Amino acid sequence: MSEQKKLLDTLRIDRSAAPENASSLPKAAAVLLLVALVGAAAYWAGSAGKDAPAAVAPTPAPAAASAAPAASPAVAPEDASVLSASGYITARRMATVASRITGQLTDVVIEEGMRVAAGDVLARLDDKIAQNEVDGAQARSRAALARAESVKTDLAEARRVLARVENLKKTDFSSEASLTEARALVERLTAGLASARAEAEVADYAVQGAREQLALHTIRAPFAGVVTEKTAQPGEVVSPMSAGGGFTRTGVCTIVDMSSLEIEVDVNESFIGRVSAGQRVTATLDAYPEWDIPARVIAIIPSANREKATVRVRIGLDTDDARILPDMGVKVAFKKA
Repeated sequence: MSEQKKLLDTLRIDRSAAPENASSLPKAAAVLLLVALVGAAAYWAGSAGKDAPAAVAPTPAPAAASAAPAASPAVAPEDASVLSASGYITARRMATVASRITGQLTDVVIEEGMRVAAGDVLARLDDKIAQNEVDGAQARSRAALARAESVKTDLAEARRVLARVENLKKTDFSSEASLTEARALVERLTAGLASARAEAEVADYAVQGAREQLALHTIRAPFAGVVTEKTAQPGEVVSPMSAGGGFTRTGVCTIVDMSSLEIEVDVNESFIGRVSAGQRVTATLDAYPEWDIPARVIAIIPSANREKATVRVRIGLDTDDARILPDMGVKVAFKKA
């Protein structure tokens, strides 16, 4: 019991010490209040320091406001676009070059990207048979000319004989029959000479035809342009028409006249009234979006697409640049007329 009492005594509150501790509370509260006041003063001073520049911040505002219009200049009324559309670059002059006769290619002298002039050789066909035809026609022409010369010589001699017979007839040293025979010979040789000359002329035409047939074995460029596709190789058989179950080529290459490039767009028929011939257009290629190309409306095709409800418009380019290529995508803005 004594040990339990000692434990209880240790837990008992000493009432005599309370007044001393209570007297220290006002002092602690006063210290806390002082610290709070000092902190509030420091916070207010810091806030005032941060807010001080805000009072002069509006000063540069007029300068910024005056500079704003320069960043986005107003668009002049005549430059405003009334309609936008998209389309493609097309070539008005493009051809798939083929042979006019059937033959085997012996040489193809072009490659993609090559520039050619009108009349340049693109390819050659095997021309041995055609060359033999030319040689034979030339030989026949020479033979016809030789016959004509022979008849011409005989005619000259017949005319001399006729002259002698006529002189002898005047002095009765020649008979009427001899005179008639000499005249008949001259007439017969004159007709023979005309026939020989005609045969020689026919032979000349045959030579010309054989040479033209030989020339068909050389495939040439029909106009100046750029080779965009090569479709045949040496050793292949080409023909102006498909034959042999698809084993015969119908074309050698494709040539595009780059000076004939233009833009073709489809305009919704509801807005076609905003487009007119000669109207100014600004074109932008999808490949070069920062490049504005000046252009103009060439023509409005007088036919509408029933399925798409559009009208096709041709637009001419006012510049010739190597960056503009066929089938490129392009966007156009029609300017106010």
